[in-house]
Amino acid sequence: MTQLAPTTHIPRWQFWIDRGGTFTDIVAKRPDGSLTTHKLLSENPEQYKDAAVAGIRHLLGLKPGEPVTPALVECVKMGTTVATNALLERKGEPTLLVTTRGFRDALRIAYQNRPRLFDRHIQLPELLYTEVIEACERVGAHGDVLQALDEPSLRGDLLAAYGRGLRSVAIVFMHGYRYTQHEQAAQRIAKEVGFTQISTSHETSPMMKFVSRGDTTVVDAYLSPILRRYVEQVASEMPGVKLFFMQSSGGLTDAGTFQGKDAILSGPAGGIVGMARTAGLAGHEKVIGFDMGGTSTDVSHYAGAFEREFETHVAGVRMRAPMMSIHTVAAGGGSVLAYDGARFRVGPESAGANPGPVSYRRGGPLAVTDANVMVGKVQPRYFPSVFGPAANETLDADAVRARFEEIAAQTQRKPEEVAEGFIQIAVQQMANAIKKISVARGYDVTRYTLQCFGGAGGQHACLVADALGMSRVFVHPLAGVLSAYGMGLADQTVIREQAVEMPLAAASLPLIAERLDALGSAAQAELERQQVSANPVQVRHNVHVRYEGTDSALVVPFGDMASIQAAFESAYRQRFAFLMVGKGLVVEAVSVEAMIAGDAPAEPRLPVHPHRKHPQRETVKMHSGSAWHDAALVVREDLHPGDVIPGPAIIAEKNTTTVVEPGWSARLTDLDHLVLDRVTARKVQYAAGTTVDPVLLEVFNNLFMNIAEQMGLQLQNTAYSVNIKERLDFSCALFDATGNLIANAPHMPVHLGSMGESIKTVIRENAGKMHPGDVYMLNDPYHGGTHLPDVTVITPVYVAEGKEPTFYVGSRGHHADIGGTTPGSMPPFSTRIDEEGVQINNVKLVDRGIFLEEEVRSLLTTGGGTTPYPSRNPQQNLADLRAQIAANEKGVQELSKMVDQFGLDVVQAYMRHVQDNAEESVRRVITQLKDGQFTLKLDNGAQISVSVKVNVAERSAVIDFAGTSAQQTNNFNAPRAVCMAAVLYVFRTLVDDDIPLNAGCLKPLQVIIPQGSMLNPNPPASVVAGNVETSTCITNALFGALGVMAGSQPTMNNFTFGNARHQYYETIAGGSGAGAVLDAEGRVERGFNGTSVVQTHMTNSRLTDPEVLEFRFPVMLDSYAIREGSGGSGRWHGGSGGVRRVRFLEAMTASILSNGRLNPAFGMAGGQPGRPGANRVLRANGQVEELGHIGAALMEPGDVFEIATPGGGGFGECVTS
Repeated sequence: MTQLAPTTHIPRWQFWIDRGGTFTDIVAKRPDGSLTTHKLLSENPEQYKDAAVAGIRHLLGLKPGEPVTPALVECVKMGTTVATNALLERKGEPTLLVTTRGFRDALRIAYQNRPRLFDRHIQLPELLYTEVIEACERVGAHGDVLQALDEPSLRGDLLAAYGRGLRSVAIVFMHGYRYTQHEQAAQRIAKEVGFTQISTSHETSPMMKFVSRGDTTVVDAYLSPILRRYVEQVASEMPGVKLFFMQSSGGLTDAGTFQGKDAILSGPAGGIVGMARTAGLAGHEKVIGFDMGGTSTDVSHYAGAFEREFETHVAGVRMRAPMMSIHTVAAGGGSVLAYDGARFRVGPESAGANPGPVSYRRGGPLAVTDANVMVGKVQPRYFPSVFGPAANETLDADAVRARFEEIAAQTQRKPEEVAEGFIQIAVQQMANAIKKISVARGYDVTRYTLQCFGGAGGQHACLVADALGMSRVFVHPLAGVLSAYGMGLADQTVIREQAVEMPLAAASLPLIAERLDALGSAAQAELERQQVSANPVQVRHNVHVRYEGTDSALVVPFGDMASIQAAFESAYRQRFAFLMVGKGLVVEAVSVEAMIAGDAPAEPRLPVHPHRKHPQRETVKMHSGSAWHDAALVVREDLHPGDVIPGPAIIAEKNTTTVVEPGWSARLTDLDHLVLDRVTARKVQYAAGTTVDPVLLEVFNNLFMNIAEQMGLQLQNTAYSVNIKERLDFSCALFDATGNLIANAPHMPVHLGSMGESIKTVIRENAGKMHPGDVYMLNDPYHGGTHLPDVTVITPVYVAEGKEPTFYVGSRGHHADIGGTTPGSMPPFSTRIDEEGVQINNVKLVDRGIFLEEEVRSLLTTGGGTTPYPSRNPQQNLADLRAQIAANEKGVQELSKMVDQFGLDVVQAYMRHVQDNAEESVRRVITQLKDGQFTLKLDNGAQISVSVKVNVAERSAVIDFAGTSAQQTNNFNAPRAVCMAAVLYVFRTLVDDDIPLNAGCLKPLQVIIPQGSMLNPNPPASVVAGNVETSTCITNALFGALGVMAGSQPTMNNFTFGNARHQYYETIAGGSGAGAVLDAEGRVERGFNGTSVVQTHMTNSRLTDPEVLEFRFPVMLDSYAIREGSGGSGRWHGGSGGVRRVRFLEAMTASILSNGRLNPAFGMAGGQPGRPGANRVLRANGQVEELGHIGAALMEPGDVFEIATPGGGGFGECVTS
């Protein structure tokens, strides 16, 4: 054997590969250390079986049949989108889910929220598992075995599933992340039965949260077999060659240990590693990664350390596995361009690689690449000639011009202006995506370098930088294949994590250290088993810390108490602006990262040549900034280090095109890197003009929305109350100078139309008395509020030395308690507003920048004369109010930036234009509607009556609530603002398009609500159920009158329980109604079924995860399942309701506030009604107590509260064949 030893030192080839969806990129390191690249189509079955292997064979110059051997190749490091594509296309392995009895539907119901707020047809992501087995077993939140696993019956069920052909299984038991004995037993049985892929939740993701851990485990079982087959296929063609794969976390792992859950971001993660390593080499410390491909753009943030997310959402699946923090937006070179008569639209559909954009000569649609051809930024002669039937023709510029001329004729502008307008919108979308990962997290993006890679990035880099106020762009020579390059530079890593859930205290530190050491040695052993490089193993220990009672943990290095606390506080302040004083810290989990450092990029420094006139092949015409320019066309290979290319210019290279815009200049550094700098200050004049520019209209639609979303993120991150932070029961919005809604981040529809009324109250009552730095608050239902727990905070915005406010921003959040007769301020039996809590009408919260803490505390503590039942926890209210002030401040800053960029007159003009655009969209829909009338009965004997009269000539409608019951002595009265919100929501859902929800939607509608009725009550009527229950009934009644949709569950099933120590509130989902889409004449074009157990209409709040619920409260969730068959039948059937059973472990008061127990969700057009709901208490002694639609019960340990929620109504008569 000895004579073979030297071969290990002979330099051999290395291959670094990124197998993408369209192309496979290869960077090869030759034995002499120099690099070469190769690009080929990922799928080309006529030519080769696998692109990666074919590329390696090509570069090695092997003849057919010659093997790839370890003598030639030292190692192959690759990233692959095989798993991601299988997930997106739902083409994974058929998978069986084994879970705790009572939880068969837990992953389907998940957190109840619907993905798109205004879709009447609610479409949830397709499930990844095909069958479920419920095992008889149960462990409590703190490890007590309540029911031992019934092994014989599980074995029988598994044998039967195996007999039906299933081979892949995911095992997820309640609290299995920590108490693993039952999952281990189930795993053993599955192995004995013969399952070939077994994923257990405690190994896949040992973290608390049943839903996301369960999803991750199912993903792992679903994708791992697909990955395994791919890995084996590649390995079989290169026997003995060391093969490594890139994981989502940015570290390489041995092919044998590559798992489904770690493969989702395998490709893009390589790009981030390549970006970070090359930026470090070039001395750019802070970079924003901008990776633009054909179908989408990935953006990322890097400031010296990789950022990882431990909980993300991919393709409709919640993932809890360490992943690189990457934000993806559906704007790429292939994004489709369209003009809808009012706005220019870009994406989200993509032309793909086949047929591809118009210019690809396959009859495809207009796309972003075509727009760049039109304006001369992509020159067909300098782009690969791979088009046409013989794959040897250039891009088709004539076809592109013809298509742009069609839109130019419709819009009375020049074709190149049309193309430039579309580019501007795509740039804005990408800039907004970058804001979400930078500005929204407290980073000042203007100090960063924009690092651009991917095929289409260079065409837009200067424009994206300008949109963000960035002044430097960096393009690496391997930018077109940077992901593949990153594979070669990445560290080898093993990340292990485990939940601990202990307070951060001196006593718990040794226990935490013990866990970390055990994890660390396991991770280190794993790495040493895979050992390939001679570098030493380093192990990093981290703790995931959060404030008690909150949900957002931050990852900080482990150390002593002081250092952990300091690191946490500095990270928290960076992201959330201020700390939660007085709250204890909890260590939620620990994680270790064992790593072997990758090789530093070996890039030689080249001699810099003296200044010369840069070489150019020719001068071409390029349209930019609304004018044609003569641009130098430069080929990258002609350049020497030291060359400077002033814009406008186009730099063409093998894998990408870089555009140097006017006002920018490019230089080639001694590392052969291209650096672009802005050399003249940006001067952009936007004209307010009398006509509406369809490009700016879309840009402002997106910008206004983006500001509202950033405010929402700030509020969610900094709030104290679980309702705001986790259930997302809040809204943020922008208003114009008169208080009209401009844009609203879509969270809670019931807040949407009603915040404007609050703003108008503040404007009216403080006219001439407001100052910059003032902030007001309000919750009074008789002045634009909804119900008392929803507190609105309003900040006037002053810009450009104005004396009067130019805009207003507002944020409304549901506080945990505002007083009233019951904890949580949702009393089921209140009859007067003063029994529901502290009333706040137009109270100053901040006076010229000074927080009026004492005055506000005293109002909350005493009730300020409005109620004998003041707030139970004023400290928490103050913390939430501070968070709302901070969210508003974010809005103020972003609006000021917008005014600086576009000018005040333009911003104000487009505030009007976006309202006009929404108004026009609603008017267009009104013409398809018919007059209608509907009366809906409530369980308490009241009724809501509404008629809709359409005026087709004026394209307007009158909505009249005459015939509605007078105001009630109970609390089902809905303030006028809630009724308006319901009207706004219904008409917005009829517009089948992404228009922003703003005051313009209401302009075509005249709404008549009789004063003194239950929808427009006089004080002191109580209103707490109006906001939740009555609002839902108003939307159903309106859909009934319009005839487009059957009833969804007419309730939110508000369930509260508590005692002196604990208070909890949740709304429980039911079935949505079936419905129809009408054509222009008002005939049924197509129908849709309702969806089971999903939040509908006026709410979209999240449900607390079952494990978190049991960990924090002394209750046990026995089950939450779909109530099969409870949806109404019809040609299209309604969605089913659910059954939720909560078992109490301590004495508590539980109350239910609901409807739809006597009067179910109605059927429409011949469809049947859904089944009504029911509320029952199942006593430990076997007695059953039926409760009415509102009720309360004293629960003793062992008692179960059972809530069955109503199903949705059916639409259309049953067609029996």
